This record gives sequence, structure tokens and C-alpha cells, in this order.
Amino acid sequence: MERRSTRKRATKKQAAGQSRSAEPKEVAGKKMIINVVAGEECRIAVLDETGRLEELYMERASAESHVGNIYKARITNVEPSIQAAFVDFGMSKNGFLHISDLHPQYFASAKRDTEDVGHKTPRRERPLIQRCLRRGQEVIVQITKEGIGTKGPTLTTYLSLPGRYVVMMPGMSRLGVSRKIDDEEARKRMREVLGELDLPKGMGFIVRTAGLDRSRRDLQRDLSYLTRLWRVVSKRAGSEKTPAELYRESDLVIRTIRDVFDQSISKIIVDDKATCERAREFLAIAMPRSRERIEAYQGSEPLFHKYGIEDEIEKIYSRQVPLPSGGSLVIDSTEALVAIDVNSGKSRQHDDAEESAYKTNLEASEEIARQLRLRDLGGVIICDFIDMRADRHRRAVERAVRDALKKHKERAQVLRMSRFGIIEVTRQRRGPALSQSVYHDCPHCKGSGLVKTSESMTLGVMRMLQLAAHRDNIHTIEAKVSADVAHQLLNRKRHDIRQLEQQTGKTIIVRADSHVGLDQAEFECLDAQRQPVKFLPVGPSAK
Repeated sequence: MERRSTRKRATKKQAAGQSRSAEPKEVAGKKMIINVVAGEECRIAVLDETGRLEELYMERASAESHVGNIYKARITNVEPSIQAAFVDFGMSKNGFLHISDLHPQYFASAKRDTEDVGHKTPRRERPLIQRCLRRGQEVIVQITKEGIGTKGPTLTTYLSLPGRYVVMMPGMSRLGVSRKIDDEEARKRMREVLGELDLPKGMGFIVRTAGLDRSRRDLQRDLSYLTRLWRVVSKRAGSEKTPAELYRESDLVIRTIRDVFDQSISKIIVDDKATCERAREFLAIAMPRSRERIEAYQGSEPLFHKYGIEDEIEKIYSRQVPLPSGGSLVIDSTEALVAIDVNSGKSRQHDDAEESAYKTNLEASEEIARQLRLRDLGGVIICDFIDMRADRHRRAVERAVRDALKKHKERAQVLRMSRFGIIEVTRQRRGPALSQSVYHDCPHCKGSGLVKTSESMTLGVMRMLQLAAHRDNIHTIEAKVSADVAHQLLNRKRHDIRQLEQQTGKTIIVRADSHVGLDQAEFECLDAQRQPVKFLPVGPSAK
């Protein structure tokens, strides 16, 4: 009896274990969260294993990205002084094409019209741009960077068509491997595999990180697709009138899945049914085994709120970024550079001030790289770290900044820390900073963050009234100002205004206008026949 009961208990445990294993388990790993507002906005967030926001991509219908698009264009102007040309490719702003982005096929006395992948002709060996291009000449260009402010997009004649595993580069020769693949054995193996495929002539190819350890069949399928695509582009280039769009990059969802999705991402969650189906169709072709990782979100709570992403996004727009230890980063963007200041704040991890500064700086190094990626900040970046005396600590912080930036595909250069604790960084950006697509400059302060006080404006308006009142052809002066300034004028300055009217015989009217900013004033002057008189004083705006 005892043996039988023991056997029964063992059987029950085994059955319970099988039932538990049969329950669905959420696979640990990174997640890609896709939020779509049809026809308006698409946002994609990549969360790490802990649920922390790692990457953010955003695209709005009103500001659609054109990076990667290929155009048939015409040279509108050649500028020898900067060795660049301006190109009309069909958009409102002309593109900028530098001599370093000009393919040898456009060189006037080129000995060959191809280059090896990864070995562009050095700048010093290139001819002058005025000897290569002329006004009205037709060229095939691709956008590499969106225009910012008054600057037009940056263009190149080194074309590239990205596939899932391989990038095709027309007019290039030889084969290359992505620089993100560090293992020399893996690089050599992928070159050999690529060399065994049926490659079209006059084309260069680069194996992407997603193509590592893929089968010959997968790579050949990708190559065949890119070859067919290039035939279509070439055919359109011969038939379309300049300027014309020859190739358009995929939308943000397909583009991000193609470029970012890999085996480390365990799940893709989409809150739009049509987008979910489109993503499934793409993965069914590109990576059939990963198709089941896409999940349609059915919850009532907004997707980004469910995963706490909205709170993280708000921090991106904040000037101050808290650090886990109690310190913080203060990020300020200017026209010329980005300044990042590391503050210790309440950070007191150690009794030793040197060790405390070192630990805070290491935290800041990782967070600086993360914020640069999330905000897509580029150009010259000045990082002011907390002062450290030990040279080994300075070198360690430098390495931490370099290692953190290496994780990103955007190119970055890091200089050594100066004696003042400053590290200079230059970073390639994908497009305009994220804040530029969400915010615009304040119409009152014009982006300076400062407006005049009501007292300063009151004194300025009084000076303008005195100037206008002493003009012979002006009979009536009307000033439109903000409510605060109008209150000051009609109370504190009431006696001065009445005295000015009596001295000059002019009529002065002060109006409070809710549409006028605190540091703005509008003047309207009339003559004795009630006809407008031009009055253009230096200072506040006038009519």
C-alpha cells in the first residue's frame, strides 16, 4: 500500500509539472512597441530586458522622412569656394552635394568609374567640383540627412539599396562586411559566403549584422530582390523627366523592423490591426520563423501608457535628466553645439569625494549616450563632468563614454578628457532632433527663453509714444499692448500720457490686446484726416 501511494504521488507531481510547462510563458528579452495613429503619427519604442526605453523612433505624416530616397535631379549651382553643388531634386529646398560625396563616374578625367566598397577616393585626390559638374547637369542622388532649419537635405551620389541581410551599392566593386561585426573569423567567413553567390556585375555589397550566419539561400534571395529593385530604379531613371523620385524608402514600421529587429527582440506589439498585418507579411518574406513574434494589442489602456513609455518620453523633452544615484544631467542645445553638464546633486555614495564623483560620472556616461540616441542629438557635443583628480578615473570615464556610443549605429568620435573635466564628442544624427518635431519656438520669446518685464516694456512704449507725438504729420496714436503693460500705462503713467497730449495736442489711445505678447507692442498712427501714417520706430513692432 505504501509503495502504491508513493507511485500515485509521483504520478501526480509529474502530471502537475507537465501542466505547468504547458502554460504559455513570456519569453525574456527586448520588446518592440509600435503605436500608430492612422494617417497622422507612428511611434516605435524598443525596450530592454528590464522594460527601460532604449530606442525611440517617431514619424508624422506632416514631417515624413525622406532619408534613403533616390531622385533624378539637376544641378542648379556650383560653389567652388566650398567645393559643393546645390541640387534641385523636386522639393522646396535644394539639396547640398559636397565633392566628397561625388562618385568617380562624375569625374571629368576619371580613369575608372567604380570604387571599392569601404575605400572611397581620398579628398586630396579628388578633382575640383567645378571640373566635374556644371549647371543644368542631371545627376542621380540619394538623401543621407534631412535638412535642418534653413539648410536643405544632404545628398550623395554613392547610392545604396538596403535589404534585410545585404546592402547593394551600384557603381562599387568588391564585398564588405558591416563594421559592427568585430569578429575577424566571422567577417572572413561572410566574405567567402558572399563571394560564392551569383552577384551582378558593377555592384558592391555589404553584409549587414542581420546577415551574420544566414544561409546562402537567404542571402541569395535578398540579392535577387535587390537586383530586381535596381532594374526598376534604372528603368525609371531613363524614362522620367527631371526632377523625379526614383525610389522611396519603406514606411517607418517596415524600415525599423528591417533595420532594428533581431533575435534579441522577443516580441513586437502593435496597436493597429492594418499595421500589424503589414508587419506580419513583411516578416513572412524576410524572416518566416519570426512571424509569430508579432502580437496585436487588444487592451483598452493606451499601449505606451501600459508600458510606461509616455513618462519616459516626457523626460526626453526635459532639460534636466535625473541619475539613479541622485545626480543629474542638464542638457542645453544651441545653434553651434550641445552642452551637457553633469551635476552631483544629492549623490553621496561614498565618504570619499573623489570616489563619489567617479561613480556619478560613470552613471552619467551611460545616460549621456542613451539621451543622445533618444533625442537624436548630433554635431559637436560638450560633456562637462564632475572634476576628478585621479588620472585612472579620467581614463575610465573616457572608455565608458566610448563603449556606450559604440552600441549605436550612428558614427561618433570621442576626444580625451581635458584638464577641466570636459569630453568633446561629435556624433552623426539621423535627422532633426526629436524636440524639433514636437515643439516650435515660443512666438513671444523667439526661442530665447526670455521676455522683457512689464516695467521695461512700459518704459519702452512711453519712449515710442513721445517719438510719435512729436511728428508733425501724426494726429492720433494708438498703442496695442499686453494687459499687464496696459495696466502700468493707464495707472502709473496716466499723468505722463495726459501731459504729453496737452504739450503736443495729439490724441493717445492705449488698448489691452490678449493677442499681443508681454514684450510686444503694436502702434497705429493716423493723420488729421484719419488716414494711416507710416511709423517705423526702432524697438517694439509698429504699424
